[in-house]
Amino acid sequence: MNKYDAVAFTSAGGQPPNEDAVLLIQDENRLVAILADGLGAYCGGEIASTEVVEALGQIFPHPEPINRQAISACFTAANRAVIAQQKPGLKMRSTAVMLILEEGNTAFAHIGDSRGYAFRDGHIIFQTIDHSVSQMAVFRGDITADQIRFHKSRSQLIRALGVNDGLLEEITKLDVFLAGDAFLLCSDGFWEYITEEEMVEDLLKSQSAEVWLNLMLDRIESRTPEDNDNLSAIVVICD
Repeated sequence: MNKYDAVAFTSAGGQPPNEDAVLLIQDENRLVAILADGLGAYCGGEIASTEVVEALGQIFPHPEPINRQAISACFTAANRAVIAQQKPGLKMRSTAVMLILEEGNTAFAHIGDSRGYAFRDGHIIFQTIDHSVSQMAVFRGDITADQIRFHKSRSQLIRALGVNDGLLEEITKLDVFLAGDAFLLCSDGFWEYITEEEMVEDLLKSQSAEVWLNLMLDRIESRTPEDNDNLSAIVVICD
């Protein structure tokens, strides 16, 4: 029996084609969730995000407990896969966020501004930090973290997959996960329209991952304009 109640969602929103991609794989011992948000004109972003989830998904059958070296190797492969698809006039990029749960341990890895959250007992105990110009403005004290959502530079990334000058994914290993812990991966088209307080509020009202996701989507869909960005999420609740 799987230890994880998990569901994935992706939508083109008001800006087809959908340049987001999601992948959720699990068995009785391991869960790997991956979300990528492609960037690039003429469907280049769609190609990039697909390449990324396929490359990162190769970590799932890893024969040993997944460590930092294995995660970094998969991010390097994903970066190379995106670069291999590039050509003049088609310089696509992609964000990525990955969650790994196994043997009671938790690991997040990300690059760009697709986010990962961990929740316990009605609180956010971990949140990834965006690799973006607007996040740098938060560090400087120019804006608050909440103001990132609609900041003029929010879509300008300082790290992404598909760049030739090295890879700087961020890997975070957390304390062991417990029954009732919950996790959310989401693209910027999702988190822009819901606050962290609302994520927690909806989680506390939910008895399943699907209910939690739908409550958040109800909020988001009531707020997004007709031309809203692609939006994607993966939610996990540990049984």
